[in-house]
Amino acid sequence: MNRNAGLLFSILLVLSVCIANAQPSLSITRPDGLKVIVVDAKYPLLKVLLPGESPSDKGIETEFPEHVTGLNQQSKQSEHLYLVSMGNANKRTMPAWQVTGNTISYKTDLDSAITMVASVTIEKDGLRYRYQLINRSGRSYKNLQAVTCVKLYSLFADTLLERTYVHHPQGFDLLASETPQRLTMGLQQWLPCRYLVSYTWPVNPNRVETVDGITRYNKSKKADKPFIATLSHDHKWIAATYTKETGNLWTNPERSCQHADPATDLNAGETKTLELKTFIIKGNLDEVLNLVNNEMRK
Repeated sequence: MNRNAGLLFSILLVLSVCIANAQPSLSITRPDGLKVIVVDAKYPLLKVLLPGESPSDKGIETEFPEHVTGLNQQSKQSEHLYLVSMGNANKRTMPAWQVTGNTISYKTDLDSAITMVASVTIEKDGLRYRYQLINRSGRSYKNLQAVTCVKLYSLFADTLLERTYVHHPQGFDLLASETPQRLTMGLQQWLPCRYLVSYTWPVNPNRVETVDGITRYNKSKKADKPFIATLSHDHKWIAATYTKETGNLWTNPERSCQHADPATDLNAGETKTLELKTFIIKGNLDEVLNLVNNEMRK
């Protein structure tokens, strides 16, 4: 075999391996062009692109989920059944993905205890996330969560929380309205931090505290609607993450992420479903509020 023939053979061999290992396209698209793409199938990560955004844009990234955690009722210890940062140390089967109509889903078994079927459905006003949790073990869990981190980049990035809102009985208010000094303190002093507002949980009496080396700011009054909303830089788009019931709403401003995490108790042999939604629309805060109110009535 001459040199050129050998080189051609090597190229064809590499291409055949790539084709054999290639996964089918895992994406869904809304009629207006909004697109959801699976960018990491092993450690489930989604990218959401607004109409006109390029695949090279960061868009909105969603850890789907970031972790699955609950209190083991037998051991009385909190357990991470899945945690993205644990990498290969996770005890689970690899996600088995499929696309059906306007839904992307995968199935995985976590720690030989819980089968999880995770799905994201694209709807006319946003994305609906569902986690079906099937407890096949003899263990029972309290306050089990599939924590979904919706990270806003590109058009929505809001490091100083100048466009991120929650709703109180008096109306909309900036999540960080009680910390005006954030606008002048400098990023090195402001970050890293978390900003939290209670929904069903009691208001934390500490306005500022440090937990695990990270500053936490706690709003002094409860939100009366379980969602957190961020306006795009041009104020034309809104991303708002909602769930029907949650203890609190919060963000990590470094990621401009949105958290509205539901929880459930899951006894041995039970099946439960956790659900949340990220509205992504062109519109204003009042329009998002109407959408949330409609969801709350269901």
